Amino acid sequence: MVNQLITESMHEKSGFYLNEFKKLAQTLNILEATGQKTLLIGVTFALLDFAEQYAMPLKTTTIMETGGMKGRREEMVRSQVHAVLKQSFGVQSVHSEYGMTELLSQAYSQGEGIFEVPQWMKILIRDEDDPFAVHSSVKSNKLRGKINIIDLANIYSCSFIATDDLGYLYENGSFELLGRADNSDIRGCSLLVL
Repeated sequence: MVNQLITESMHEKSGFYLNEFKKLAQTLNILEATGQKTLLIGVTFALLDFAEQYAMPLKTTTIMETGGMKGRREEMVRSQVHAVLKQSFGVQSVHSEYGMTELLSQAYSQGEGIFEVPQWMKILIRDEDDPFAVHSSVKSNKLRGKINIIDLANIYSCSFIATDDLGYLYENGSFELLGRADNSDIRGCSLLVL
């Protein structure tokens, strides 16, 4: 997905900056100085590592975290992560992408931690203590539990995923991600990159 965005931007500074924080900081400073709108997208642990080493005000850059510590850092709830990133970069909000390798679709949050899904994707909530108690609708304001996903874009593969991610399901079908359930397996395609 990110590679496609880089290709379509056709901007000379677009690229991957894996393990190149100094070069990334230099690039962001150049883009900020010229007023270039920029999307800084990365896995949560890498954005936090970058923020610790290169805190800087970002006025024309949108930050989007793609979730997870992948066993590289102590787990934090999303609001804590966003607070650190907001403080380090002087931004009002941090956007988020929620998706996984097994699914073709993603959900996006524009900064308040509430994710919207496309029409062909649905979030269900299952009880934390009973994997067979799955809820597709909310009778009150919100319902907490583990997230199940139906993604109809996965027509020729698995369209149903049961995650160990905890969240709230809201009446309008949006959801809030709280983090991973305790003692759950570490997951994510970024585990393949050392």
